Amino acid sequence: MGNGLVLKPSEVTSFSAAHLAELAIEAGVPAGVFNVIHGGGDVGAALVHHQDVDLVTFTGSSRTGKALMVAAGQSNMKRLILECGGKSPNIVFDDCPSLEAVAEAIVGRAFWNQGQVCTASSRLLTQESIKGDLLPILIRKADDLRPRDPLDPETTYGALVSRKHQQKVLSYIDRGEKSGARIVHQGNSPAPFEGGFYVSPVIFDQVSPEQTIAQQEIFGPVLSVISFRDEAEAIRTANNTTYGLSAILWTKDLGRAHRMTQGVKAGSIVVNATDQPLGGPSEGIMSVGGHKESGLGIEGGIEGLESYLSQTAVQYFV
Repeated sequence: MGNGLVLKPSEVTSFSAAHLAELAIEAGVPAGVFNVIHGGGDVGAALVHHQDVDLVTFTGSSRTGKALMVAAGQSNMKRLILECGGKSPNIVFDDCPSLEAVAEAIVGRAFWNQGQVCTASSRLLTQESIKGDLLPILIRKADDLRPRDPLDPETTYGALVSRKHQQKVLSYIDRGEKSGARIVHQGNSPAPFEGGFYVSPVIFDQVSPEQTIAQQEIFGPVLSVISFRDEAEAIRTANNTTYGLSAILWTKDLGRAHRMTQGVKAGSIVVNATDQPLGGPSEGIMSVGGHKESGLGIEGGIEGLESYLSQTAVQYFV
């Protein structure tokens, strides 16, 4: 959109950003237009407080997003685009399409990139009448995910980003067991490398909506299964977090789909989804934003591109 860009990647994912900068130079992007700087939180704080920075777009935790809102107010009231945390529900009704296809999509949406995705559907809300049929299929498909070498193009399930994050995810799994939830699946395939930051997919059943694993963003391969009786309970449970980033709904009833999409608070709701989500700033892609503590501003589509423009109204009187 004609702007100069300063990219500050996470300190634990710096190589990919550096390679992107090399590709930009190779593609002929003029010097100074695309810039990559590395460092920890102090570097990010300097950027967001800088008087010459007009807009900050951030993807990460809601906690950091709140800090950025404070910093923007303390500096030049710069605009913010924040995509923050999520605890997205995958809501399955008894009139859903094929359970095989639904289970395939649930696994794809819950465990893609090992659950390290803001929009990962980490809560499965299933109607009581079909849970007994859906869960065995889901477990079978989750068991097909085996940790492999992340550099192998055929790999569909790799490692977590760091040892610190691995320990965090394992602590959530431990907390889930101690709170009374029941592990119905936990992969036990050996890690391809000794010392790698691998955590196999875990599925919890008998999860209460108030339990920590159903409330907090784990950002790892942990799926919480929660039962519901009817539409009203499904809406209450889906909205029972501080987040509102995305949701998925499975039903063949168009009226139910309309009622649910009106009731669920989320920036993006997909009815009868696939296991391969799409996005990005381009024509034909829906623009989305988060509700509640999942952020503010718009990403994707034409409106997402327009977020990087400043409008000026000019009137001539001659």
